[in-house]
Amino acid sequence: MSIIDAHVHLYPPEVSSDPTAWAAAAGEFRWAVMHTRVRKNGRPVQSFPSVKGLLQAMDEADVERAVLLGWYWERAASCRLQNRFYAECVRAHPDRLSAFVTVSPSEGADVALEELKRARDAGFCGVGELSPHSVDWPLADEALHAVLARAGEWGMPVNLHVTEPESRDYPGKVVTPLSDFLNLAQTHPSTSFILAHWGGRLPLVTNESLPPNIWYDTAATPLLYDQTIWRKFVAKVGEKRVLFGSDFSLNLYPAIDEEPNMTRLVAEVHRSDLTTAQLKAIVSDNARRLLKL
Repeated sequence: MSIIDAHVHLYPPEVSSDPTAWAAAAGEFRWAVMHTRVRKNGRPVQSFPSVKGLLQAMDEADVERAVLLGWYWERAASCRLQNRFYAECVRAHPDRLSAFVTVSPSEGADVALEELKRARDAGFCGVGELSPHSVDWPLADEALHAVLARAGEWGMPVNLHVTEPESRDYPGKVVTPLSDFLNLAQTHPSTSFILAHWGGRLPLVTNESLPPNIWYDTAATPLLYDQTIWRKFVAKVGEKRVLFGSDFSLNLYPAIDEEPNMTRLVAEVHRSDLTTAQLKAIVSDNARRLLKL
């Protein structure tokens, strides 16, 4: 069964070589809080593999393709740096890697839309991971709505970061009210939204009717939920709205692994008591269909 990992992060060499120094120079202080911390056992929360390291992790987990997601940067310059890096990655490995473009509110709608156009022309297949809440991007801002509308026009799904409402506090945690995502999806019915991290369990905690343009990914599952989340979620929304995503290179099993890998999460989804048809939809078919891979 082929596997597409629809939620992977990778960083340019200048970022990975010294994340702390780069973040200070680039003014990406919120990113540094999230990515340079260590857990209680002393292990880093985040690692910074090279493209070669990512491909090796994919091979070990039998992952056919990875979708590289951007980050919710505070600076447009950081967006450009990551987008250019991803374009190089996709050019070098078109059979293994796809990419989403990331944009920032810091330079306005015209710059963000130009970045979208450049990415579309380079073969990018989506937008995000965005988190307006994390970068103080007002949800009423015209630049944000211009980006979401254009993404819909061009058939580029938008991945949005969602924080689990009941998760413990941790450095860098930002509250993301679930109603905000409903409002965005309703305002932009022609745009497909992928709510990361199971969408904060949105379908399981609301009685509201959910718009048909919302999907969910499984990024960071073991850090948030137990094994039953797969079965409970699919029972509620069906398997055709869920995309397999690992959140690599985040270490999902810090009590076991010194370094992140994709293998354990692949094994977890196969232990989820889902049918073969449900598994196939989640681990490959949905991403292939939605992202036109």
